[in-house]
Amino acid sequence: MMTGKSVKSVAKAVGEYQYPWQEKLARYKDELSKGVWGYWELGAWKRLGISARHRACLRKVVLVAGEDWTYDPERKEMKTKRKGHKCDRIVAQNRATTAELMQKMPQMLADYRKRRWEKKMNEEDAKAEKN
Repeated sequence: MMTGKSVKSVAKAVGEYQYPWQEKLARYKDELSKGVWGYWELGAWKRLGISARHRACLRKVVLVAGEDWTYDPERKEMKTKRKGHKCDRIVAQNRATTAELMQKMPQMLADYRKRRWEKKMNEEDAKAEKN
């Protein structure tokens, strides 16, 4: 009879201790809601009462248990602008501009030859009028 009672008490103790994270979460609830790293109070920075390592451990256990963790800060929008060296971007722009200009090159040369020919004809006409 005695062993049956002791087994029940042990089972009850194990059953109660199955979710120790709930006790920790209840104990640090107000601390966790103040921020991730700390908070400003009366113009002074105060760190949290729970360390970052223990906070991360508690967070992991809560998430593994299938509960919601609402104490993380909101995620910022991801940057769409890619990093890199400015010289690489400029080289790419220059190559694109050069390719575009090479498409227009035959017309540009024809216009240049036409202008030069007209200038030469005007000079010859001016010389002919002087004489």
